[in-house]
Amino acid sequence: MISLLKKENPTLRVGNEDNGYTELSVNEYDAVISQWADARLLKEKAKAEAETKEAQRQAILDRLGLTADEAKLILG
Repeated sequence: MISLLKKENPTLRVGNEDNGYTELSVNEYDAVISQWADARLLKEKAKAEAETKEAQRQAILDRLGLTADEAKLILG
């Protein structure tokens, strides 16, 4: 993940047009890339967990022979 982010963002700058931009030092750059990698991995993990939970829910409904709408009506 880190190598992908470094490829997507070979340099990082901070600042604005009024005051100018400054390129991050190597240590700052590595820290930001590491934070981004951690955040992206957590997001991907959460997405995978949600997909697994939905597949499990659908498998239960299939075993019971119910649609999602029918289950909502039963559970009220």
